Amino acid sequence: MRRCGRGSSRAAMRVDRTSGIRLIAAMEAAKGLVVLVAGLGLLRFVHADLEVIAEDLVRHLHLNPASRYPRIFLELADRLSDVRMWLLALMAFTYASLRLIEAYGLWRKRRWAEWLAVASGAIYVPLEVYELFIGVTRMKVATLTLNLVIVAYMGWTLWAGHRDAKSGLP
Repeated sequence: MRRCGRGSSRAAMRVDRTSGIRLIAAMEAAKGLVVLVAGLGLLRFVHADLEVIAEDLVRHLHLNPASRYPRIFLELADRLSDVRMWLLALMAFTYASLRLIEAYGLWRKRRWAEWLAVASGAIYVPLEVYELFIGVTRMKVATLTLNLVIVAYMGWTLWAGHRDAKSGLP
């Protein structure tokens, strides 16, 4: 919070929210880019024999193909068709586009992006709470905590922006 001395105006006492919003924008851009790369990686395996690739990977990692997780992985690879790979890639591109658009809007201080950040963060909270009921881990607690902090911060920026707009502050 900035202060300009005794009798300072509300404009001078206003908290600069730009750095926090830009940090969140950078995080959203990073998530978008990671998912975009994953989607492009999925396209690499269209028309490939995924079962053979999965078996090679399990062998390379010295895993027992008869044990639970490698077996699930191999069965999944056997069931993936080219159409499913395209659909997974399309979903990845859609998600990545949403994250990158949100990041752009936040970076450019667009109000719609702040609303999008609140909504897209809040939508995961019930799922994250449900996951905690299944089993508590540090990662799950950290994920929920970080998400709640981001949603609360973005909600606060919306409220503060509304308050500033009502009082005629820039």
